[in-house]
Amino acid sequence: MAEMMTEIEHAGRVLVIAGSDSGGGAGIQADIKAIAAMGGYATTAITAITAQNTLGVTAVHPVPLDIVIAQMTAVLDDIGTDAIKTGMLVNEAIVLAVADMIEQRAPGRPFVLDPVMVATSGDVLLDEGAEAAIRDRLLPLATLVTPNIPEAERLAGGKIEDIDGQIGAAEALIEMGARAALVKGGHGSGSVARDVLVSARGMEIIERPRIETRHTHGTGCTLASAIAGLLARGYSLSDSVKHAGDYLYEAISRAPGFGAGHGPVDHMWMIRE
Repeated sequence: MAEMMTEIEHAGRVLVIAGSDSGGGAGIQADIKAIAAMGGYATTAITAITAQNTLGVTAVHPVPLDIVIAQMTAVLDDIGTDAIKTGMLVNEAIVLAVADMIEQRAPGRPFVLDPVMVATSGDVLLDEGAEAAIRDRLLPLATLVTPNIPEAERLAGGKIEDIDGQIGAAEALIEMGARAALVKGGHGSGSVARDVLVSARGMEIIERPRIETRHTHGTGCTLASAIAGLLARGYSLSDSVKHAGDYLYEAISRAPGFGAGHGPVDHMWMIRE
């Protein structure tokens, strides 16, 4: 992994539009760490302030729409971006504003859509209007959409019970407009976790031994941001997905054990190697 990171030297800029996690394991905090670990540079537009820890979310304060737009505008007017990644978008107005911004200010940039709907703890993080807007407006703009199994079921419809269900959901998401879909297998069963990537290149099934652990807080945010960080640096989609997955796998295996619930992973393990 360390050798891979020396292949491309320029630091790709990633604009992350997502919520803040006071516990530091998910959301903007995880996004920044993952992008930095991939050698990129993270800028942010915060959509919500949450009070949460490894046990759950106790409060959510949405950021006013004009402030979300102002954050995105400030970054794009000055620093610019090589890729965009979205996480928790809270409500329909924010989703629509993000879609407009991507269409008007960042057409053609790699866009990783992490359809954050429910936290690992089970807390709902998206209202119904926002869910529909993600399906109708953001999905067709996505270079890659990265749902876990429950999110893929909600976006594509139908129950996913096995690898064939993951493949079918990924294909359905592409039919809905996404250029590529990564349906993750972390919520599946068995000793092997399987992620399904469907893109213009065809289908890839990525298998890794399942790690039995409660320390999985923020894994979706971390993976999507790591992928965006690599795309921003010029890596191919397939390589970005594989290398980001390898990074996350090691981060899970090295989880520091913080908290009494779903603890965070070790985002910065590569820095210490």
